[in-house]
Amino acid sequence: MNSKLGVKLGEGGCAEVYAWEGESKIIKLAKPNTIIEALQAELHHCRIAWSCGLTVPQPFEMQEVEERWGIVFERVHGDSIMKRFVDTTLDRSRHRQPLDVSEDYIHARITAQMLYQVHSHSVSNMPSQRANIKHDIQRTEYLSEGDKACVIELLDQIPTKQQLCHGDPNPGNIILREHDAVMIDWNNASVGNPEADLAEYIIMIQYAILPPNIPQEVQEALEATREESIRMFIEQYQRSSGISNADIEPWFVVIAARKLAADGISEEEKYLLVQEIHRRLHSTH
Repeated sequence: MNSKLGVKLGEGGCAEVYAWEGESKIIKLAKPNTIIEALQAELHHCRIAWSCGLTVPQPFEMQEVEERWGIVFERVHGDSIMKRFVDTTLDRSRHRQPLDVSEDYIHARITAQMLYQVHSHSVSNMPSQRANIKHDIQRTEYLSEGDKACVIELLDQIPTKQQLCHGDPNPGNIILREHDAVMIDWNNASVGNPEADLAEYIIMIQYAILPPNIPQEVQEALEATREESIRMFIEQYQRSSGISNADIEPWFVVIAARKLAADGISEEEKYLLVQEIHRRLHSTH
């Protein structure tokens, strides 16, 4: 056992996270389904985000532990927005406090502020958002070839931008600290249109199906707050950037199609996305 490796802190679909060299660092060790090139790309993206001065974990280096490669990062102490949402909801339920949908339970405003900071940077030597999206749409098995061609045609009609984008701004990828928030998991970062990130977030909040192990109270709270969370998110981002829902609208069908290639969402959610894609394609063709 490597003497620098500490206790296991968490696990995701592609990696396990352990303490590293005490309390100040972590190592994100890849699972067998993750190739080393993906780790190298994530480290590169994180270094670019760090060099922009964004609030991200400081990236250090690649390390091999017992024939597994991983990335060493600064350890960020805090809770993800998703964990905070679950804990707050269960606490309210225990104390029989009513749900106030006007409260920002999933910190949509903080998410909008952080994305605006990310999008304010133009960088080079990063993957093309548009190429990544087209690749994902082409490989999904949930759309016909004709539907894929229609979606890509719509994408090609949208002017290209060259701004830094995160690619996966979900509530599990923002860590709330005492005085600020930190954006993690930059493996899907690219250069492109901010509106794609915004559509990604809105579609996720609108259609997300929580795992069955999540308590019913949390499921109900998400259902009750979806629309208000989206409204707050768009309002906050528009206040900072001037970008409105009308600017995001062309991206909804594109990002919904791209999400069909994701491993981390349920079949039920993919069915809802397919229905939405068909509805939008029918209304535009």
